[in-house]
Amino acid sequence: MYLTYGEVMMRIAPAGKLRFRQTMPGSVDVTFGGGEANVAASLALFGNQVSYLTAIPDNAITQSMLADLKRVGVDTGRVLLRKEGRLGVYFLETGANQRSSNVIYDRDHSAISLAVPSEYDFDAALTDVHWLHITGITPSLSSNAFASTLELARRAQAHGATVSCDLNFRKKLWRWQPGTEPRQLAADCMRQILPFVDLVIANEEDAADVLDIHAEGTSVEAGQINAAAYEQVARTMMVQFPNVSQVAITLRESISASHNNWGAMLFDRAADRAFLAPLNAEGEYEPYEICDIVDRVGGGDSFGAGLIHALNSPTYAAPDNAIRFAVAASCLKHSIKGDFNYVTLGEVEALFAGQASGRVRR
Repeated sequence: MYLTYGEVMMRIAPAGKLRFRQTMPGSVDVTFGGGEANVAASLALFGNQVSYLTAIPDNAITQSMLADLKRVGVDTGRVLLRKEGRLGVYFLETGANQRSSNVIYDRDHSAISLAVPSEYDFDAALTDVHWLHITGITPSLSSNAFASTLELARRAQAHGATVSCDLNFRKKLWRWQPGTEPRQLAADCMRQILPFVDLVIANEEDAADVLDIHAEGTSVEAGQINAAAYEQVARTMMVQFPNVSQVAITLRESISASHNNWGAMLFDRAADRAFLAPLNAEGEYEPYEICDIVDRVGGGDSFGAGLIHALNSPTYAAPDNAIRFAVAASCLKHSIKGDFNYVTLGEVEALFAGQASGRVRR
């Protein structure tokens, strides 16, 4: 059984790539999403048994959200329903070409930010759980959410579960401690959580933003990624956190909002080496070129879910295969509207095997 823990939100977005001022007043698309919920959904869609833990108010909207998760196969029996607090919301304008996407958060006083660790029955939630996934998003919401994430990670390790954590730094969050800059607060908190983590997942910026570990020759703003430099980033992380056995880093080169190059690296402590994906016919790193992005939100979550699934699969568990599978799964997510990665295991395996033409299947 897999367990993920974190905040789920209502997602409100104009249709297509319209802006809010073009559509409001008027109709918008309403769905649900959130980093840890997205991972749970992907794992379930790959056929895994997965449960989701969060804290939400009990009303018609949250019941719709729970039904959405159940529909893709996620068990919601561990969810904490509270009388106080609200469902968080995020508003998304999807960018195009040289116009960036933009996220507006409305998450203050959400139920999960108000819930204290003692409200959860963490030991019951961890029953039969062999893998826990958390992120740096939920502890960014409040001191209570940080304390709950830390306590759950500690108990999961004590239960013998493997713990994965996506650093997921969000500079618009981490503002719950007055007088402390977001990056410093993130560093202070995540350095307390990481001693309980086995697999660290990050994007090309997270290690620098949260842990002050920088990749040489990389300028994320300019879309320049030095893939080879991330091996040293992973090694430095493992020196600082000897409990970490694997570090995975997604490598996104943003040519524009609509055109990205996409790949990743997995450093494995046991093998003492880094594995990059995808590779070309000569065995050299050559990222997927994604020229017409439908929706990049949830791309990192789909990568995390793909990696977790692969590492627990007898077919893909080897580090070189696991990273290839994860990158293929997350590449396909860029073609899916919404937070959840509605792709099949067969579609990921086809891309893994090199079928990237997108031809119609008849």
